[in-house]
Amino acid sequence: MAVSRTEALKKINALIKGIKIAMFTTIASDGSFHSRPMDTQEQEFDGDVWFFSEGSARKVTELHSNANVNVSYASGNSYVSMAGKATIVTDVAKKKELWKPDLQAWFKNGPEDPNVVLVKINAESAEYWDGPPGGMIGSAIAAVTVMLTGNEEAYGENERVKL
Repeated sequence: MAVSRTEALKKINALIKGIKIAMFTTIASDGSFHSRPMDTQEQEFDGDVWFFSEGSARKVTELHSNANVNVSYASGNSYVSMAGKATIVTDVAKKKELWKPDLQAWFKNGPEDPNVVLVKINAESAEYWDGPPGGMIGSAIAAVTVMLTGNEEAYGENERVKL
């Protein structure tokens, strides 16, 4: 079943809401993938995801060479993987808007520091899996249900969407 962009954004927002850490993957100059955990800046998902970084960080250097990225989230039996393009944002007003006091632990000089940047991910596509509730037991019940009935919807919802 194809879903609209509006429905997809709503679903993805519901799945990633409250998940603080995402795996953020960039492409190194040799073509290899480089993933690291990143603290997502909380806001309503509208197709963009935001992270703070040091401007001198390796990920920022990689983004200058290749802006293609992947951001993934997992919680319980729900998973979201987004592919898109990253841009570096140095706008102090935007940094102040997204700033939280706990960021001071990583960025001692605050949002006005020119070495503190935002990494904005514009998600172009996503795939999500919203599995059955109940953890391992729920997954086992879903597997048995699929084996007995052939109804693959028991596994949950899986969609690939263009954003």
